[in-house]
Amino acid sequence: MKRLKVSNNVIRRLPRYLRKLDELTDNGISRISSFELGQQLGLTPSQIRQDFSCFGEFGQQGYGYNVPALRAQIATILGIDRGFSAVLIGVGNIGKALMDNFCFSEWGFRLDCAFDIKPELIGTQFNGVPIYSMDDLVKYLQEHPVDVAVLTVPKEVAVAVTNTLTENGVEAIWNFTNVELTEPNSPTLVENVHFSDSLLSLSYFVSERKDERAAKAARVEKQ
Repeated sequence: MKRLKVSNNVIRRLPRYLRKLDELTDNGISRISSFELGQQLGLTPSQIRQDFSCFGEFGQQGYGYNVPALRAQIATILGIDRGFSAVLIGVGNIGKALMDNFCFSEWGFRLDCAFDIKPELIGTQFNGVPIYSMDDLVKYLQEHPVDVAVLTVPKEVAVAVTNTLTENGVEAIWNFTNVELTEPNSPTLVENVHFSDSLLSLSYFVSERKDERAAKAARVEKQ
């Protein structure tokens, strides 16, 4: 598979393509054109073709895209078939919500265990995932290579825990602490998740729409 240096914007669109292809598959659709796919995703056909061309030629002129085949190719690009190992740090509200509602295995991750400081949690399981003491984290990381750590600890300890993960070879961190942990020179990849971001983006668009309506009403009133 061709894998050139790909822009962040293209990478961010790949999961959208995957979700849409899953939806099409569920609806029994096996073939789709770039025009139809673009209409459903709010993208231009040329944008879709450019995105896919970063990884190879997936469609056929006059035929479009085979939905199951394209879905399989995008899943491979995203690494869903690699079976990455994951651990969760911090079994609080967010941590439990992820363990309870998010199917890691569906997206190619094996959630092996979780870590916490609460005595009542240590040695127990949550949805089949064993919970260990934070005191055992370093030993565990030294004995079990971990691809991704899901970080849901209080923000006061986010940096300290991140340092521990980085120093012990964790490849990447999925960060829910509401603290920006990205360090340019760090060997560990970090994906910072801020729940407020999408809500505030929505707030902007709602404000813009209301302002446009108010301006239109003012113009009508002056006429």
